[in-house]
Amino acid sequence: MPWAPSAVAKTRRVLVADLDARGVATETVGEAEIVVSELIANALRHARPLADGMIRVHWKVKAGVVEVEVSDGGGVSTPRPAPQSLWASSGRGLRIVRSLAHEWGVTEERNGRTVWAALGGPSRRRSY
Repeated sequence: MPWAPSAVAKTRRVLVADLDARGVATETVGEAEIVVSELIANALRHARPLADGMIRVHWKVKAGVVEVEVSDGGGVSTPRPAPQSLWASSGRGLRIVRSLAHEWGVTEERNGRTVWAALGGPSRRRSY
């Protein structure tokens, strides 16, 4: 996707249509829509684009579990939920992701980072 605010709405539309077509549970589709919006918005606000000027969004579905990944060119700080505040006008994005996903994480890469979240059940990323 282009590194632009319009990437949020465009990705949401494509994601929802794809997940609906695959028969993913309605609740999981809604959660994935919110999570992908937050991850892209956070990348646009706090990171740099990838070397090609883009942001990469990927998702997969396996056994009803949706894993969403957003890759960017990295930023100054590692993504983490902001401390809880009643009056803050921003900083809730990763708190929302954390509350909806059964797990999420950050993968640092040579040319950037990927923030991912798993929704709808246990993920194969979980270590036992």
